Amino acid sequence: MKKVLALALALCMIFALCAVSASAEGKLVGVAMPTKDLQRWNQDGENMKAMLEAEGYSVDLQYASNDVQQQLNQVTNMINNGCDVVVIAAIEGSSLGSALDLAKEKGIPVIAYDRLLMESDAVSYYATFDNYKVGTVQGTYVKEALDLDNAEGPFYMEITAGDPGDNNANYFYSGAMDVLKPYIDEGKIIVKSGQVEFNDVATPTWKTEVAQTRASSILSSFYADGSKIDAWLCSNDSTALGVTNALEDNYDNDEWPIITGQDCDISNVKNMIAGKQSMSVFKDTRTLAAQVVKMIGQILNGEEVDVNDTETYDNNKIVVPSFLCEPVFADVNNYTELLLDSGYYTADQLQ
Repeated sequence: MKKVLALALALCMIFALCAVSASAEGKLVGVAMPTKDLQRWNQDGENMKAMLEAEGYSVDLQYASNDVQQQLNQVTNMINNGCDVVVIAAIEGSSLGSALDLAKEKGIPVIAYDRLLMESDAVSYYATFDNYKVGTVQGTYVKEALDLDNAEGPFYMEITAGDPGDNNANYFYSGAMDVLKPYIDEGKIIVKSGQVEFNDVATPTWKTEVAQTRASSILSSFYADGSKIDAWLCSNDSTALGVTNALEDNYDNDEWPIITGQDCDISNVKNMIAGKQSMSVFKDTRTLAAQVVKMIGQILNGEEVDVNDTETYDNNKIVVPSFLCEPVFADVNNYTELLLDSGYYTADQLQ
C-alpha cells in the first residue's frame, strides 16, 4: 500500500511539473526596468529573469537608462514582438500611454511592477510593497529614536523625498509625514530650512548628486551657526547617500544625525554598520519577483490572480488590483539576520 501511495504521489508531482512546464512553454514575458544606475533595479530584473526562466518562460529583459522615450520604445517592441505578458517598472508613471493602449488592443496583460502605471485602463495588476507603510516605518523609526512622545525637544530635522514622477514617492512621503507632522506642528520638531511640502523636498530621478547638492545648500544656508541636525528623513538609499555625503565634512561620528533610507543598497548598509545611516527599509526583491512570477502563471493559466488590495491604487483611470508585500527595516541590530543569514548578501559584499 505504501508503494502504491508513493507511486501516486510521485505521479502527481510529475503531472504538476508537466503542467507548469506546459503553461510556460513557448511563452514570452517582457520585463521593462527603468535603469541599471541603481543597485535595486539590477537585482529586481535579474531575480525576476532567473525565476521566470526556471519556470520555463522566455524572457525579454530591458533597462532604459532612465530615458522615458527609450522605455516607451522598449515596451512597444515587447508588445509587437509577441510577449504574452509585460511587466513594467516605469521611469515615469504617466509616460507609457501609447504602449499601454497597444497592449490593450492586442489583449496583452500588463503588470505594473513596484511603480504604479498612471492614466491608463490597460493596467491589469500592480505588484509592490506597501508603499505608505514604508513611509510610516521610516517616520516611526525617527519618532522612537528621538523619543518624541517623552523628550522635551526641540529637535532639528530636514526632509529629502523622492522623484515627483514616481507615484510611490508620494506614498513614502505621506506615510512618514503622517507620523511626524504632528510633532512639527507643535514645535517639537523644527525644520530650519522651512522646506516641508513634497514639492519643496522632492528629488528628481532619485539622484544621489541632486540630493547631495540640496543637502549641502541647506547646511550652508541654515546650519552655519553651528546648530546640529538631529534627524534627516530620506525616502530611499540613493537620496540618503547624497545627504550622508553632504554631512561628511560637517559631522563627527559621535554626533551623526538619524538618517532613514530604503532598499538596503550595499553602500548604505556599509554606512549603517559605520554609524552613518540609522536604518533602511528592506524590500526583499526576491519576494516581490516571486510574487510577480506567480501572478504571471495565474494569468496565463486562466486562474484567479492573487491580490490583497482592491481599493488603494487609483491611477486616475481605474483602481488597479494590487498585491502588497510587507516591508521591514534593517538597522545595525538586525542586518545580519535580515541580509546575511537570508542569503541576500554575503559578508564579503559588506566589507
